[in-house]
Amino acid sequence: MDSEWIPPEVDGQRPSVARVYDFLLGGEHNFASDRDLATGLLRIEPQARELAHANRAFLRRAVRTAARAGVDQFVDIGSGIPTQGNVHEVAQSVNPDARVVYVDNDDVAVAHSRSILAGNERATVIQADMRRPAEILADGELNRVVDLAKPVAFLLVAALHLVKDEEDPAGIAAALRDAGAPGSHLVLSHLTHEAQPGKTAAIGKLYDRATSPAVSRSHAEILRFFDGWDLLDPGLVYVPLWRPDDGDEVADPERFLVFGGVGRRP
Repeated sequence: MDSEWIPPEVDGQRPSVARVYDFLLGGEHNFASDRDLATGLLRIEPQARELAHANRAFLRRAVRTAARAGVDQFVDIGSGIPTQGNVHEVAQSVNPDARVVYVDNDDVAVAHSRSILAGNERATVIQADMRRPAEILADGELNRVVDLAKPVAFLLVAALHLVKDEEDPAGIAAALRDAGAPGSHLVLSHLTHEAQPGKTAAIGKLYDRATSPAVSRSHAEILRFFDGWDLLDPGLVYVPLWRPDDGDEVADPERFLVFGGVGRRP
């Protein structure tokens, strides 16, 4: 990693979920501790890189869908370290006037995002914890870029499975719903144990030494995060099945371990 992007307060000894994800996507903003955890993950799930890319592809398709529906404001919560096909790039390819706020609590993710977005008046990053959604929604920088009185697409992509039950993940989704104007969207993907409970349990145990846990949930539990949202077709499905691009159909979609869906606020 180029030391220019490493804030002095970063603890490189403890694996970061954002940096592990960056490694799986082929990024360079990760430490030896992150690569060690990713290596353990690849032993449990040899297709972990493919799964990470499938989740990222779901994000891009969902952002395009919301943008084509007329949404021109996006708040990506738990955004991680920027990589190819960032939300602002995808949204602005549909609508050049689209505005994007990235939110993460990882120092490296925020520092690198700031460097990429410097001078971009239509995109910004704030450092905040998704477990405190009221603080995110009240943030002055967010409200400079986004008008919450108009439809917003809130993204919780591979985010809520980093939140324990006692930290109220449903409350996070509900706070975004309550803050969103009619026509707002919720884009969500989440680890599930439904197809391979043994494998996801092993992943959860591995992530106990990272900055955040990996809490797998059932389809019904994840579906509840969409309470108060109208779920778009095809519903909550394994991420490769959510409106795949032509030629992207896959066999055995349950092997991807992650459900994804998009809701619209009526």
